[in-house]
Amino acid sequence: MSSMKSGRGAPAVLHLLLVWALMAAVVPTLGFGLVVTAWGGGAGATVPVFALGVPLALGLLAMAGVPVRTVVPLCGSVPKRLGWAVLVFVLGTLGVLAGLAAYGGDVDLGSASTRIALTGVPYAVAAAFFVPSRRVRLGALAVLAAGVAYGGFVGPAQAQERRHEAEAARYREHPELLYLGAAPRGMEVSRAVAGPASFGVDYRSVRQGQDQSGYVGLTVRPPLTPAPRCPEPAEKDEACTVDAHGGMLTVRGFPDGTRAVTLTRRLRNAEAEVTSQTLGEAGLRRLLDTLHPLSDAELEKLMREKKIDHRI
Repeated sequence: MSSMKSGRGAPAVLHLLLVWALMAAVVPTLGFGLVVTAWGGGAGATVPVFALGVPLALGLLAMAGVPVRTVVPLCGSVPKRLGWAVLVFVLGTLGVLAGLAAYGGDVDLGSASTRIALTGVPYAVAAAFFVPSRRVRLGALAVLAAGVAYGGFVGPAQAQERRHEAEAARYREHPELLYLGAAPRGMEVSRAVAGPASFGVDYRSVRQGQDQSGYVGLTVRPPLTPAPRCPEPAEKDEACTVDAHGGMLTVRGFPDGTRAVTLTRRLRNAEAEVTSQTLGEAGLRRLLDTLHPLSDAELEKLMREKKIDHRI
């Protein structure tokens, strides 16, 4: 039968609404009972609840098929209605499990009351496929396709976007520290770490598997002192000067003849420090001259390339 006879549309619609309302009430109650029982007595304690709850749900479903026994062929007799109830329950439960899996993947399914209402939808959709009406079946197919599209594609994409935005917001908890400078020639940003009291950036040589000695470290933090000043007394093998603009230069020598150069400069409400054993004073000054607030595009690039971490 491709379409229902005149006058049978309303009973079929009411039948599907009854299935939806019935299962929206029964399934969450059964699920809650299973969870509470398992929490208190373990998995074994859920067997009695399951053994009582499932037959009850099947009996109520079979009763929901009585008003349409002249419309739905599978509801024409008691044995057929029981078989119909089993099919609807199994197919609907598969839909509920799929919804739970999507919800576990952070797919937004609305408020608690909305989620409870949605619980009955898979059962109503399953029941609709047994109604001998092309329109009803096409409507059920459309609902099923919409659910699959949202739960499998649209919802996960939205969840990923929300996680991405939340992660970006975590990095921007202290925007006054988020500064980035142009990488020196032959180097690139290899790692950045955002913390509550500092923002660090490592610049390393772009040559992979070859000379990895090229390194510059940038640290932006709240000012340690009212104005940069050299330690007193001066440390051994270390020379320190403060220029007229308040910038501090520190050069520390090592027994092997190498030296580490550190430049410190004030940035509004923060203090930037760059240090390197391979880049000289001029190169470090050029890096400090290019410091600028980290843009959204730069943060997005660091996150996409997994070069930034958050430190508590």
